[in-house]
Amino acid sequence: MFVNGLILVVTLIAGAVLLWPRVANVKLWRATMTPLASIIGSGFLVLGPILDFQYGKYAPLIMLALCAGAYLFGGAIRHNIRLRGEHDEDPDKFVARLEIGGSWTLALAYVISVAYYLNLFGAFGVSLTPWDTKYSARILTSVVMLLILAVGWFKGFRALERMEQVSVSVKLAIILGLLVGLAIFFGKEASTDKLVFLEPRASGWAAISLAFGLIVTVQGFETSRYLGTTYDHLTRIRSMRLAQLVSSAIYMIYIGFVAYVFQGNELHLEETAIIDMMKVVAPILPFLLVAAALTAQFSAAIADTSGSGGLVAELTGGLVSERQAYAILVGIGLVFTWTVDLFEIISYASRAFAIYYGVQSAIAAVSAHRVLGHKRKTALYASLAILGFMIAILGTPAEGG
Repeated sequence: MFVNGLILVVTLIAGAVLLWPRVANVKLWRATMTPLASIIGSGFLVLGPILDFQYGKYAPLIMLALCAGAYLFGGAIRHNIRLRGEHDEDPDKFVARLEIGGSWTLALAYVISVAYYLNLFGAFGVSLTPWDTKYSARILTSVVMLLILAVGWFKGFRALERMEQVSVSVKLAIILGLLVGLAIFFGKEASTDKLVFLEPRASGWAAISLAFGLIVTVQGFETSRYLGTTYDHLTRIRSMRLAQLVSSAIYMIYIGFVAYVFQGNELHLEETAIIDMMKVVAPILPFLLVAAALTAQFSAAIADTSGSGGLVAELTGGLVSERQAYAILVGIGLVFTWTVDLFEIISYASRAFAIYYGVQSAIAAVSAHRVLGHKRKTALYASLAILGFMIAILGTPAEGG
């Protein structure tokens, strides 16, 4: 009872602080909220069970590798933001073609990520009801997809996009409450010598390729690149870096606690496995997690649907309108929902984002060579480009059960 009360109090206080105008209206924090919301959105719901189940006692090391890889890719995108902000000349034809290719890849990645977000929405939406089945989850996912299409087609997304700041603050507050609950639980298990050090199920190349397939769970930092109409390039660079550092700290603390407190028979790989895991920590956490999941996945899906529609309309020169792009996106999302399981969708989304990061890294390598003449940066970004394309080719999905 005490732990439930403490978690609730921490969550409410954190939510109040994050929504307090003096905090919410700080320019850097506002700019940071968008990438931060994307990075620790869906990933927070699925990473704990996947890493603990597949990597056991080495889960924190895999989490560290994912965060480090994302930070390096973020460095390439920050380089591109800085160069574009400080050099006004048009990119050469090769870079321009890379930019167009990267934009198409990002549009595709958004399409897949919307399916990812809303399939999680469906799974969590029915998780605490008597209709907790994959069929019911897919029905709910499909209904929400069609609702989003209807709103986007007839009304546009402006009204729904206003949800973002509130939903992000609620999600961060709940995550803080969850970390407090996990810290107490971890401390209790440690004090009675009950910490668990599981052997990994995945090893060798299988472990590496699985990690490649999880890059989407730390994706989202690239959104800072597309806030140019709202923030100057230095603010966008600082906001991306801050979002990645804060999210990495949250993820490392979270996985550090989760990896060593659950027995092997308490772990199973399903969309909503985190709910069953958190029941052991505190009875209030499943309800808070479902609330966070529903608000976060819905607002993230709105943002990516809007972003993808705008990108497609821009790239086709208006040949495909935003409304038509929304319809195409929802159609593809429905196909994914009824033919592919969530862990495969995560892998596909990871591949699409990895290609985008590879393209951005290639752009950074070209500009570092041609504009700056910096050999080390050229080599680093070229290596990241190769890594991005390798992830896209070799990443594999976690096996759900």
